Amino acid sequence: MGEEIGAEMAVRFLEQLLQYGDYTVRRAVPLALALLSISNPKVYIMDTLSRLSHDSDIFVSMASIISMGLIGAGTNNSRIAQILRDLSNHPDDNHLFCVRIAQGLVHLGKGLLTLDPWHSDRFLSSPVALAGIVTVLHTCLNMQSTILEEYPYMLYTLVLAMQPRMLLTVDEDLKPLPVPVRVGQAVDVVGQPGQPRTISGFRTHKTPIVLAAGERAELATEKYIPLAPVLEGFVILRKNPDYCED
Repeated sequence: MGEEIGAEMAVRFLEQLLQYGDYTVRRAVPLALALLSISNPKVYIMDTLSRLSHDSDIFVSMASIISMGLIGAGTNNSRIAQILRDLSNHPDDNHLFCVRIAQGLVHLGKGLLTLDPWHSDRFLSSPVALAGIVTVLHTCLNMQSTILEEYPYMLYTLVLAMQPRMLLTVDEDLKPLPVPVRVGQAVDVVGQPGQPRTISGFRTHKTPIVLAAGERAELATEKYIPLAPVLEGFVILRKNPDYCED
């Protein structure tokens, strides 16, 4: 988790387990794929889970449906939403329950919340959020005896990982302060000389804004100085004493 190259290598390894592993291993693969891409719906993981949702093993298909909800949690991803709508005609009640849970996760907080345990430009992780996610994944390894029977409330542990994915700027009196910011795809600038741009393909908006997975924001004005090194969540701005109006 949190490291792109390692995550891609893990996905390849999990695909091998799908082909050569026994049925108990195959049932855990969709949940492992979800853990690698929480609230970040990557196309190749989405395609794999969509294919596994029609697997002959009902436990693999149910785990895949829950996993699609986890990778699309809070993103309002239209492709995952369409896949889940197609699956909502399933005759089995247990499958339908999983579809409803996944649909609720995809539209989590109407698209304003995320389950991603990583923050501060994916530099730090939240152990509490990770514990909530792993608890649900561990519960889903045996859904027939847990969330589909006596313990559906185990899904509430996901609340530990829920956090807003918006950027809201406030002044020193903690009053909302709309300012222009540039939002674009994050670029890894480690080891590059000079002061390269940390975002690419940016657009300019006024706060508050919603940051998608893999996006980064930077101030588009020199009138204010942020008191936080990373523009995420709530950021306090202080007036720049050296700023002069043109």
